[in-house]
Amino acid sequence: MQGVLTTDLQSQLNGGRELLAQLRDALMRFGASDEDKATLASSIRQLDEFFMLVVVGEFNSGKSAFINALVGRQVVKEGVTPTTAQIHVLKYGDTIAQSTDAQILGDQILGEQIFGKQRIAVTTAPAEFLREVQIVDTPGTNAIIREHEQITTTFVPRADLVLFVTSADRPFTETERAFLETIRDWGKKIVIIVNKVDIFERPDELDEVLAFVSSASQRLLGMTPEIFAVSARLALRAKQGEPSVWTASRFEPLERYITETLDEASRFRIKLANPLGVGEALAQRYAAIASERLTLLKDDLTLLENVEQQLALYRSDLARGFELRMTAVEKVLLDMETRGHAFFEDTLRIGRVMDLFNRARIQKEFEERVVADAPRQIERAVTELIDWLIDQDFRQWQAVTTAIAARTREHGSRVLGAPDVGTFHSDRGRLIDAVGREAQRVVDTYDRKREAAVIADHARTAVTTAAAAGGGALALGTVVTLAATTAAADITGILLASVVATLGFLVIPARRRKAKGELKNKMSALRERLATALRAEFDRAQVHSRQRLDDVVAPYSRFVRAEQERWTSARDALGALRDQAGAFRKRLAA
Repeated sequence: MQGVLTTDLQSQLNGGRELLAQLRDALMRFGASDEDKATLASSIRQLDEFFMLVVVGEFNSGKSAFINALVGRQVVKEGVTPTTAQIHVLKYGDTIAQSTDAQILGDQILGEQIFGKQRIAVTTAPAEFLREVQIVDTPGTNAIIREHEQITTTFVPRADLVLFVTSADRPFTETERAFLETIRDWGKKIVIIVNKVDIFERPDELDEVLAFVSSASQRLLGMTPEIFAVSARLALRAKQGEPSVWTASRFEPLERYITETLDEASRFRIKLANPLGVGEALAQRYAAIASERLTLLKDDLTLLENVEQQLALYRSDLARGFELRMTAVEKVLLDMETRGHAFFEDTLRIGRVMDLFNRARIQKEFEERVVADAPRQIERAVTELIDWLIDQDFRQWQAVTTAIAARTREHGSRVLGAPDVGTFHSDRGRLIDAVGREAQRVVDTYDRKREAAVIADHARTAVTTAAAAGGGALALGTVVTLAATTAAADITGILLASVVATLGFLVIPARRRKAKGELKNKMSALRERLATALRAEFDRAQVHSRQRLDDVVAPYSRFVRAEQERWTSARDALGALRDQAGAFRKRLAA
């Protein structure tokens, strides 16, 4: 800032710079666009420059005429067409002069490059108030040439004070109202100038216009700014030799405001409030972006929670379903055990002593009556159990795919309409799409037969290893047959003809009890081995299915949780800085 500041003003400046540094660091940390970071940096650097008074409004509202009246000379061109096709900077000089190079860079004018290579014309004039203030004339906000409007829009954040010129014959047009909302969002101090009031023949006509402007500005800005009604045309005539029209121009109150009310302390506070307003606006913008992203992430977290809930229900249903289906397997073995007991009662008796010496016959009869179709029933029950498991696994993938597909259709939405800054939306969309594609690929390529065969092979191997050590990968039915027939293997040949007559009544009942006990033990062991082996295999299959799903969802899940933490921090930090900047500006205004 120009000049030497008092201790109080210097303290305010130091506090403002510290807060602005925090705002700048926060915007960098949370990925603000290069344009927004440059805007804030530029407004901070302008603290060391002249007070910048920016004149805006529609073309033909009399902006250039107002500047000429303020200086008292014809320093900028006037016209009924969009004559201001570039930025005009009015500075102090001993004579009226205009630069001939319309491509001058901003850093050659205001000590910094804030306009790139926009068209800038520099005019000097010997007006005393220009020693402390620079005036900027901008293209009309409703210029047909859109480049002109863009120049005006991008210039406004650099302004310390905005003089908004509207024409008395059509005040507050639609484009003017839209432009005022833009200025409001930047937190600028605004002074409204109603020009061309000399068109009114009666005072009540002017009063009506001023009442309309005051009401409209209150609605748009949330406050009523200073409003001056002037005739720039009459003011310039008065300064150029027609003093009789000076009173009618109503220009004196406005001129006094600019040259006297805006003293050094006032200019200081307005100038310091400028970057604070820019910082507050940017903090609000990115806090809104953070809130929008957290809203989207909330839906993502809900999706992930739903997937977890589905998996928990899946595991619970799987456990219940497995036990129910294992009951069917065990029932086959229990029924076989019951038939075995009946067989021993019928076979191991004195009346069939001679048959007991025929091992082949007894074994054949045992297989036909006891084993019967138990192996096939076991194979069928296990196959049904495996098919059920595969169906549950497939249904789980379908449920996840459906949920993610629905989220994919929604992930491009903007809840608050915030600008797409950084790579958040693209990264998030890419991850959701990747999860959805992979889940759909699994569903589309799910080979039930192959999956069932893998589980069945693992189960068969596990059971065979436990029941027939050293054997190959036997069918489950074969394992059942082996386990059952060994119980009958010793039935035949256990009685000698020489002792039948004397010991038969004692030996046969004992052997019958022993045979029943052996069969019971072997069937019990077989049930336990089957249940243990199948349960272990189904647990393995469940873990494998969960791992496959986790591998697909994990990148998306990590992104969502990391971004939730990041944007929660951003929302809180930026919201706090926004509030601090707003409170600082209120203190300056007070």
